[in-house]
Amino acid sequence: MNRIAARPPLLHRPSQAVCVAVLAAALMGAAPQSGFAAAEAPNNIAAVTVLTTAKSCFADVVEAFGFLIPRQEVAVRPERPGLKVLEVLVDVGQTVTAGQAMAKLAQPEGGSTTVQAPAAGLVGASTAVVGAMASGKGEALFSIITGNDFDLAVQVPTRDLAKLKVDQAAIIRINGIEELKGQVRQIGATVDPNSQLGHAFVAVTSKRPLLVNASGRASIKTGESCGISVPLTAILYSSAGTVVQVVRRDRVETRRVETGLMSGGQVEIREGLTEGETVVVRAGALLREGDPVRPIVAETTKK
Repeated sequence: MNRIAARPPLLHRPSQAVCVAVLAAALMGAAPQSGFAAAEAPNNIAAVTVLTTAKSCFADVVEAFGFLIPRQEVAVRPERPGLKVLEVLVDVGQTVTAGQAMAKLAQPEGGSTTVQAPAAGLVGASTAVVGAMASGKGEALFSIITGNDFDLAVQVPTRDLAKLKVDQAAIIRINGIEELKGQVRQIGATVDPNSQLGHAFVAVTSKRPLLVNASGRASIKTGESCGISVPLTAILYSSAGTVVQVVRRDRVETRRVETGLMSGGQVEIREGLTEGETVVVRAGALLREGDPVRPIVAETTKK
């Protein structure tokens, strides 16, 4: 009697959908979603250079431009009118001694006379021309600069004129000459109605000869103010006013400030910041309120 061998039960293959589900579950277990997000986050945070605010003092300086004029000048004229210049004996720029003959003049009744230097000094100007008439009351034949005392006669804007006081220290800069020391000697009492510029005279101290009418600039220190100092690059000007960007807890805060004096690329902050705060060195419009940042402290900050 033939026996039929019993077949083993058939094994059912899992469906393709089940395989995909199992594989996805395995992948999710091996690589959590949070791991990928955490790796990307630091790359999205901007690195910014920051500094810690500190106090600094700023000099309030008035800049004024003008020309050198001698403080002591003697006009040389004949004692009587009606004389004609026969001969000019000295030139502009020549040093003369007291009593030295400067010009020979013809007298109406005949003969001649000389004009002498009333004091020693430098001939600064001359109108003496052979054949010209000389007068005791008209234009001077010669001008003698006595001594070496000069003033820089400067023009000052009305807003700065009130800051000036007699004896304030000044630094004088004249082309071709090293810096000279000076001080305010006199302040004008009027203002030109057209230019709205006032006048002041700054005494110049120098051991070397100076040229009359040479142009120069005076930097006059009128005061000093001390406050929080930040670089000029940290300042932003917007429709909201003048602002700086502060970093607190690694996030940006936009802070409105009131600025004061400026010097050497630094700006005085009179209101809006306190000492010890962290400020973005180079503020930018790309940083906005609340943005996360990675602060990097500046190694050096020039003041």
